[in-house]
Amino acid sequence: MKLPEIQRGKTRGVSVGGVRIGGGAPVSIQSMTTTPTSDVRATLAQIEALAQAGCDIVRVAAATPADTAALGEIVAAAPVPIVADVHFRFQRALESIEAGVHKIRLNPGNISDKQAVREVIDAAKDAGIPIRVGVNEGSVMDRTDGDRRTDQLAKPMDELMVETIADYLEVFIEADFHDLVLSAKSHDAMTTIAVNRALSERFDYPLHLGLTHAGTASTGLVRSVAALGTLLAEGIGDTVRISFAGDPVAEVAAAKELLASLRLRAREGAEIIACPTCGRTEADVATLAEEVRTALADVKPHVTVAVMGCIVNGPGEADGADAAACCGKGKAAIYRQGKYVRTVGEEEIVEALVTEVRSLLEERG
Repeated sequence: MKLPEIQRGKTRGVSVGGVRIGGGAPVSIQSMTTTPTSDVRATLAQIEALAQAGCDIVRVAAATPADTAALGEIVAAAPVPIVADVHFRFQRALESIEAGVHKIRLNPGNISDKQAVREVIDAAKDAGIPIRVGVNEGSVMDRTDGDRRTDQLAKPMDELMVETIADYLEVFIEADFHDLVLSAKSHDAMTTIAVNRALSERFDYPLHLGLTHAGTASTGLVRSVAALGTLLAEGIGDTVRISFAGDPVAEVAAAKELLASLRLRAREGAEIIACPTCGRTEADVATLAEEVRTALADVKPHVTVAVMGCIVNGPGEADGADAAACCGKGKAAIYRQGKYVRTVGEEEIVEALVTEVRSLLEERG
């Protein structure tokens, strides 16, 4: 039986270092460092951790001359393409391009002077790198003109963000510069969905999906997946960042799971399946599943491992998983690719599952 596939929208393609965005390329994963960019050692350490986790592109803050002065060394040593996030001072964009970054992010809300933008466009064109035009709720409101702000507040936020991007793009179109990526972010999932639907209908530039200031992992993850999952399922979006306060490496794991769940990226490593538990459960399924996940963290090929808490759902999952444990009180039946292998005591469950997985992978070569 052929599995359903998402029909992705057609967009232009741009190259960010060795990573292609849009133009039918796979959806890429991005994140951003939380270290001061001027601290080369700390920034490179975080970039390396993000790359190891599966991040395709990393964005760094280019806020000060000290930051951009560090970019040359960072770009040269980074294992993935680097994007400079520029706000307020267009000179930081010029310095970042000179340092060799692979993409620039500009915010129309704080770099609006057309001549300044044109200088950045010319530099990016000479360097052969794309520019991301990214807006969020805070950057589209005029705080200096009370009458204009009143007019803006009368419009839906998604319409205001699309209007801001469209106005900003005029200088790019005049310069015949189309190596662009667009993004429009809100902390609100429905606003993010609406604005990206509108952008995908109006422009053929690739879209960077994400939410802004979405919150901690507990709230930000749900909000991000609600918005990004909806858009990606509709074929909208070419690169994503799931963002929440905390360790950015966790963002990458969440993004990989989202893309794999939508069959937009092949799964890798051990996929742990665990039942939600109920009154029938007589084993600590959550602890067992986490111990199995940790023990198989080094596994690279995709393999499914089920930890089930009773005989109701257990046999079905055992049939579909590469290895499975159907737990009872103080023991578990171990299955390998649907076939019963043996019954082990509670203290042997993790070891038994790991043994079956490693044996199976060795046979696969």
